[in-house]
Amino acid sequence: MANDLTISADISASGMRAQAERLKVISQNMANADSLSSEKGQEPYRRQVVSFANYIDEKTGAQKVKVDRIVKDMSPFEKKYDPNHPAADAKGYVSLPNVNPLVEMMDMKEAQRVYEANLNMLKTAREMNNSTLDILK
Repeated sequence: MANDLTISADISASGMRAQAERLKVISQNMANADSLSSEKGQEPYRRQVVSFANYIDEKTGAQKVKVDRIVKDMSPFEKKYDPNHPAADAKGYVSLPNVNPLVEMMDMKEAQRVYEANLNMLKTAREMNNSTLDILK
């Protein structure tokens, strides 16, 4: 039984690691939400998105989660008219990063809640493991 509880804790920990990586990417997106290119012809910051993948832990046979990859969001950039900006195109428009702070905040809240759920599962598994050990003493 203790082994099953340890495996449960490991599964929750893998979820916490994945969500922590997701929060790191969201933080990068938010930090660069206003990062414009400084040269003509260069793109501004492009939003990044995390995708997850399940995998089987060979030692335990448990299904865990990991960050599969971090990819750039290829949605189009918005344009703002600013003919005096160094990155303005021939028509005077500057490309803005494709980061929507509202979307990033919602993603952050979701990642936070999933992280907290995994943390609660980890705490519960440890408490149950400790209770089992106390009974066996």
